[in-house]
Order: sequence, then structure tokens, then C-alpha cells
Amino acid sequence: MPYIADTPSESSIASAHDINEERRRLHHDADVVVVGAGVLGSAISVALADQGRSVILLEKSLKEPDRIVGELLQPGGVEALGKLGLQDCLEDIDAIPVKGYGVFYHNQPVEIPYPNNAVDRTGTQQEPMRAEGRSFHHGRFISKLRAAALSHPNITVFETEVTDMITSQSEISTTIIGVQSLTKKIQKDYFFASLTIVADGYNSKFRKLYSSNTPVSKSKFWGLELQHEDCPLPMPNHGHVILSDNAPLLLYQIGSHETRALVDIPENTPTTSIAQGGVKAHLSSMVLPTLPASVRPAFESAIEKGQLRSMPNSFLPPATNRTPGLALLGDALNMRHPLTGGGMTVALNDVVLIKSLLDPQIVPDLDNTPLVLGQLRRFHWQRKNLTAVINILAQALYSLFAANDPQLRYLQKGCFRYFQLGGNCIDGPVGLLAGIIRQPLVLFYHFFAVAFLSIWVMMCEKGVLSALTGWSALQGFLIFYKACVVLFPYIWAELRS
Repeated sequence: MPYIADTPSESSIASAHDINEERRRLHHDADVVVVGAGVLGSAISVALADQGRSVILLEKSLKEPDRIVGELLQPGGVEALGKLGLQDCLEDIDAIPVKGYGVFYHNQPVEIPYPNNAVDRTGTQQEPMRAEGRSFHHGRFISKLRAAALSHPNITVFETEVTDMITSQSEISTTIIGVQSLTKKIQKDYFFASLTIVADGYNSKFRKLYSSNTPVSKSKFWGLELQHEDCPLPMPNHGHVILSDNAPLLLYQIGSHETRALVDIPENTPTTSIAQGGVKAHLSSMVLPTLPASVRPAFESAIEKGQLRSMPNSFLPPATNRTPGLALLGDALNMRHPLTGGGMTVALNDVVLIKSLLDPQIVPDLDNTPLVLGQLRRFHWQRKNLTAVINILAQALYSLFAANDPQLRYLQKGCFRYFQLGGNCIDGPVGLLAGIIRQPLVLFYHFFAVAFLSIWVMMCEKGVLSALTGWSALQGFLIFYKACVVLFPYIWAELRS
């Protein structure tokens, strides 16, 4: 029978796997080389390997990483993980279900639950399911993703530090054909592939060589780990955003016994100077009094222990991958302020999209450079419905939550009053933040609704006399202008290619 005759036997498939494994292990040659075994690097290795691609994954250190960000996965990221068949990576890591946010504006709370429109993957649920995210120790999640890659028959993992790209020169262009690395700090190694994916993180050593954009950082997150038993959060299973006269502070549980505190401190904050006692003094005198009472003892104890770590909060707009043979992805390509916890959700959804665009039925051979570059251009624009929303929202909310002038403070107050209205004034913004609503126009609608509400709040506070003199009208114009100044530069950054 033709069908049976044309179908590869199990032994021939196993033989092909053996040949490809030997090719990767001995000759360091594959269809794809992935640099960096973080969230995106590990996930995309598995995604492409599932399609039958031969993959080499390179990582400087396979020890469990220890970071203070990358600890909250939004519902849109959980959904993407399921699409990639990696949902098991959330099991057995003491991950905490996240049901939404609690925003505290000068100690006034408002609950912002995720919307009731999550998709039921089993097909048995009759009522709408409430969306859920997950929070966890970053390193435990990464270790599970790496374990998935290590166990895949189409992936070979090497612990080695990539130091340079290997190029092939022609009269027309320079093509990346692989990478050079240093193993155990002494041995030079070379790895070759039709496509090299660089996902080496926020501090990428290759970004400046192959991207026209550079990261901008104006603040740092200072992280503390609190004993959860000593600091019961006011809204369990919620991320907490604390707004005060300082820059925003985040609180969220990362394990059964641990809660993360992330304190945003802008550059050149006077109260963090050495003369004022440094960061610890700022945390004690400026931040501690703004916290919910139940959290203060554990926060104070963590300050006294002095186990402070910092991470730059960077913004990096994406650029189209134009280098033949190379794809720059993850934080090496695109970053946003981590206030909204959107980084891993963006990364995993990028993997879902790349997997579909590079499907072997569309791109049978990754050596077809013009076709691969064309698909990477499509990737740049097709990802906008989700990533542009998350990028712009993160930067705009940070501008409001770290308000440092009168107009921004009114926008901050208007944002909080908007949440207090409930209904769509909560479901819309949190649906965008969660990666569930993927419509930029919805973001613009809610942002300018906040702006107009902020103007109304200001006019109510100023009173009738101010309105009659025209002072409120001037202030209203300045608030609206400030909203445009906040939003439009990030829109422009997303529209550039």
C-alpha cells in the first residue's frame, strides 16, 4: 500500500534522531542554535524541536538562576505556556495562583481582579472561568523549562559562554552561520546552524551589534524577600501596588513562605544619597511608613538583614531583525518597565508566534534566508496586538504611578478613581495588563478616559470659582497635554520598524 510504503518506519525515525544527535554532539551542527537558556531561549528550543528541527541550546551556567524579577506570569503567559505544551513547568515549583491586583493609593485600597473571560481548555466548563496568573521563584521556573529542553530528543544543551558570532561574507551581505564560545573558560568551541537565535537577556552582549535601539533605564527595582508568615498580605493571591508620594512599590507572594517586595527608586533620588544614609535609610524612613500595617514588621526585618539586590528598569523598543541568519529575541530585543509583570508573557507569546511563522510547512528549510527574513518581518508587526499593548501600558502606568509633577499626580489620582468605578473600568485595563485583551484601541480608550476623569477630579477639587476664572480650564488642558506626552512617544516607538 502506497501510504504505508511512503511512511517512515519507527526505526528510520529513530535512526534520523540518532544521526542528528551525533551531528549536534560531535560536529556542533544543527538547524538552530539558541544562545541563552532563559524563559524565551528554553521555550523556543522546545517549540522548534517539537516541529522536528534539530536544536543546539547554549547557556553560560546551568545552575538555577536567582533573580528578583521574572517572578510573575500573567494569565496571557499561562495560556501561551499551555499552547507550547509546557504547562507542566508550573507544577512542583510552589507556584502561587494570582487572581488580580490590589492597588493602595495613600492607604486607600481597591481590588482589581482578572476578568471572567478566561478560555476553558477542557471544553467542559459551562460558566466563564476567571483568569489566573502564577507567581513563583524565578529560578525554579527556569529550571523546569531547561529540564524540558534537556529531555527533548531533538535538543542538545551545552554549558558554554558564547563570545562571538561566526559570519559568512558576500558582496551583498554578511550572514550569521553560527557562534564561537568558550567552555570552562579555556576551550574554544564553534557551533553552526542555519538560524542563530540570540536570547541572552537584558544585558545582551550582541544587541548593540545587531539592533539600532539601545535600552533606557531611569530607575532600579530594589528587592527584598519577606517571610510570608510574618507579613500577611491584605489581599491574598493578589499582586499589591502601593502608591504614595514615592515611586511605586510591589508586593506579591512567590512561594508558600516567601513574599517579594520590589521598591522602585528613580535615579538621583535625594533621600538615597550617602549623606542621607543610602538606600537602606530611604527604605526605612520613606517607604516603610507607606506600607500596609501587616507588612511593616517583615519589611523592617528584611531591611535590617540587609539582603538588598537591585535590577535596572529598562525600556527598549523592538527593532526588526534584518541580519541574515540571526534573530534577536526576548529581552535582547524588547523590554518594558517590569511594573506590570509583562516580560515573560511577551516572551512566551513571541515563541508561540515564531513557532507558527517558522512552521516547516511554511519554511521547509531555514537555509532559505530571504524567506526566514520575511517571516521575521511579519513577526515584528504581528506581535504588536499584544506586545505593543503591554509595552505602552507598562511605560504609561509607570509614568502615572511614579508621578513627579502636578499634572501626573492628577492623572495618578484619576487612574485610581477610575478603578474605583468598577465594571469595565477594571475589566478593560486589567484585561490589557493580563495579556487577555489584545487590542491597542482599547488601551487608548481607557487611557484617555482616565485623562478626562482626572480633569473632572481636578475641577471638582478646585471648585466653582476656579472654573469661572478659567484656571481649571488651563489646568485641564495641561493634564490632557501631559497624558499625550506620556502616551504618544511610546506609540511612536512601537510604530517604528
